[in-house]
Amino acid sequence: MRRRTWLAQAAAAVALPAWAAPAQNGQPVAWPDVQLLGGGTLKAADWQGRVGVVVFWSLTCPFCRRHNDHMEKLHRAAQAAALPLTVLGVVRERDAAAVSRHIQQQRYSFANTLDQAPMAAALSERRMTPVTAVVDRQGRLKMVLPGEMFEEDVMELLQLARAA
Repeated sequence: MRRRTWLAQAAAAVALPAWAAPAQNGQPVAWPDVQLLGGGTLKAADWQGRVGVVVFWSLTCPFCRRHNDHMEKLHRAAQAAALPLTVLGVVRERDAAAVSRHIQQQRYSFANTLDQAPMAAALSERRMTPVTAVVDRQGRLKMVLPGEMFEEDVMELLQLARAA
């Protein structure tokens, strides 16, 4: 039997969990509970009535640093205006100590998690970095944006939180 045929049959035989397919634009997101770096859990219920901006990033990605600077600005602006917007970083690396050092050095105040698999299953399985997923206040996936975003485009996401 050819290797590809065997692999396809083996993959088809594996039962996938219900969260295996990420939401498509306009569909509700099945938020997983994730452990946050520094402690605590971000639960699915914590997203209710809030805009979610989730950025998948990596320590080794030079574009991610600039992109995350914009995410930090978005996070701080939403906090200052008391807007219902949550920024979450999903880090591709597994070394929590190295990631925590980097976050501290860059002075990121938005929440971050290493729970990549459940977040990717909910939002986007794209492996590039950065990738930004935006979820509206009703919990529906609005868009998945691959690559670095301009600061102006990131800051426009505040409008989603301002909308009733």
